Amino acid sequence: MAGKVELVIRFHPVGGDDVSLLSADFSGQEEALEAVARALDERSSLVLKHAKEGPDTNEHGVVLNLANVVSVRVSKTDGETTGPYV
Repeated sequence: MAGKVELVIRFHPVGGDDVSLLSADFSGQEEALEAVARALDERSSLVLKHAKEGPDTNEHGVVLNLANVVSVRVSKTDGETTGPYV
């Protein structure tokens, strides 16, 4: 099994501010995107067991209801140059 990496997952909800989380639940960006796509397709929540709100915060579990999310971006770094939402 490949090691887990810390990824920045940014959610853009309808009519709201972006929400960013650091997650060590996935071995790479592709696996994270597949999990998000599967949750959206199945109209289920996305469960992150190893999430943080920032680099200096404690890790905790998060359940995200994706019903009002219009786009998601997954990257290894956070910033304006990380590319478009998917």
